Amino acid sequence: RVIKIWEYDLSTDKVIPGTDKIIVDGGVDLSKKPIWIEAPHLYKKNGKYYLMCAEGGTGGNHSEVIFSSDNPKGPFKPSSNNPILTQRYFPKDRANKVDWAGHADLIQGPDNKYYGVFLGIRPNEKDRVNIGRETFILPVDWSGEFPVFENGLVPMQPKLKMPAGVTNKTGKDGFFPNGNFTFTENFTSKKLDYRWIGLRGPRENFITLSKKGLEITPFEVNIKEVKPTSTLFYRQQHNTFSFTATVDFKPQSEKDLAGIVCLQNERFNYVFGITKKGNETFIVLERTEKGQSKIIASSKIKVTNSLRLQVKAAGDNYEFNYAGNGVDFQTLGETVSGDILSTNAAGGFTGALVGLYATAANDARP
Repeated sequence: RVIKIWEYDLSTDKVIPGTDKIIVDGGVDLSKKPIWIEAPHLYKKNGKYYLMCAEGGTGGNHSEVIFSSDNPKGPFKPSSNNPILTQRYFPKDRANKVDWAGHADLIQGPDNKYYGVFLGIRPNEKDRVNIGRETFILPVDWSGEFPVFENGLVPMQPKLKMPAGVTNKTGKDGFFPNGNFTFTENFTSKKLDYRWIGLRGPRENFITLSKKGLEITPFEVNIKEVKPTSTLFYRQQHNTFSFTATVDFKPQSEKDLAGIVCLQNERFNYVFGITKKGNETFIVLERTEKGQSKIIASSKIKVTNSLRLQVKAAGDNYEFNYAGNGVDFQTLGETVSGDILSTNAAGGFTGALVGLYATAANDARP
């Protein structure tokens, strides 16, 4: 793994062939067999060039390292205090753990102080990564020759003091909320909020906004297929959360299903929905792991009005609940593990999705 630099022709907007040169070969110290030197950022400060890279892969060995040179083509000399950001040295059972820190970029704030944004994760109590990688920010001290992330080489704290002159717009003016919050969506606005995402295709292809709420026209596509699905997702943002939806749906056949899905990808997911078996209506919970599906629980129900469906998570424990009267929830089956929704089991880095799912190609049979 290497970092290369090319010359670039601005008049043709193209890289000049044959001008590539390796400026970092393997990493900071080849004797330590580093992996994945990547994500280069080049800065110029006080006449010198600084090359900042991620090293160690994006898992538990993740870190940020920096080099300097008098010329953008090198030679680049690594800082003696590398890494300048990592969480890899600390006990696994530390509280409020932030881990896998790296892949950083530097910015100058309005107070002319430096800050660094970077990737990291907040695993659950079983060290599973269901939320996925998130963006973090720390102050950076660049008073010496090399920048250093303040508190980036000690166990990171969940909160920092806001810099002077910065307004926190969390949850205001269209900025996403963080921390503990409640988000209620009644689907009455003309445009759907951007936090709702489709999967492999425009969400507008299967949704209609009406006075009654959101209507999904189901595709003849199952959640386990690698195709655009009729699903509307919200990213899981907390290890402990609840997601509740009011669903007005009467299946016409066993091919019809609508409800909630928790998904890491098409091979790892939970489907919790209303479907039919013969002339009876059922609510089912299906677990798909490595592409193999299994019905965890099912129950015959009478759908006279809308049904309230809910998924609640407390760390690794997920519960799927339903209420016919909208108030008195009962759990379908037992508490299940969120293991299949984690990067650890399913791969991927973007975290689990929770959302609404309707299909005309259902294969979850009670």
